[in-house]
Parts: sequence; C-alpha cells; structure tokens
Amino acid sequence: MKYMLLLTRGEWEDTAPEDERQHIYAEIGEWWGKLAAKGKIVGGHQLQPPHTATTLVLNGRREPTVIDGPFMEAKESIGGYGILEVADLDEALAIARTFPSPSSKVEVRPVIER
Repeated sequence: MKYMLLLTRGEWEDTAPEDERQHIYAEIGEWWGKLAAKGKIVGGHQLQPPHTATTLVLNGRREPTVIDGPFMEAKESIGGYGILEVADLDEALAIARTFPSPSSKVEVRPVIER
C-alpha cells in the first residue's frame, strides 16, 4: 500500500542556529536515504519555504486569480512530502514516528492509486 507523509516545517527551521539546522537536515537526509535503500520511500521532495509559493484561486472565471505567496491560512506549512510503499497503516505510522525533526508534525494519508 502507498501512503503519503506530509511533513510540516518545524519551528527550528526559523529559529535554530545555522549549525543546528544543518545537523537536523543531515539527520533527515540520512533517515530518508535509509528508507529509500530499503524500498520504503519511493518518492517525495523537500519543498522551498512558503514565501516562494504562487497560488491560483479557481473561482469559476476563465482566468484564475494568481497570488504570490502562500494562500493557506495556517500556523504550519508543508516542508516536504514522501511516498511510502508499505504493508499497511501500522507500518506507515511506525516509519512516521521516526522522522528526525524536533518540532514537526507528520500527516499520514493513504494514496488513491488508479
């Protein structure tokens, strides 16, 4: 079964000293690499910060409204995503529990495959 991990940006990404951020990013990279080598992570990417977003507002017009920057009103923003290939939700949750970020949230969702 495939599951998507939606990985929020942690507070540490904006507040931690550069050397600490780099250490955490290295741990995340190592975590990702080990899971990819085992065939558990089969896709995904880190995302640029929210201020780089461009949003289209689809409001029934022929041309959507284009807005620079993030549109979603939330305290957290998605920092990346991963696609897991695992046996079941329990395995997906076990992997999500090991995400090496001191203050992120991980949302786990099943993927609809057609």
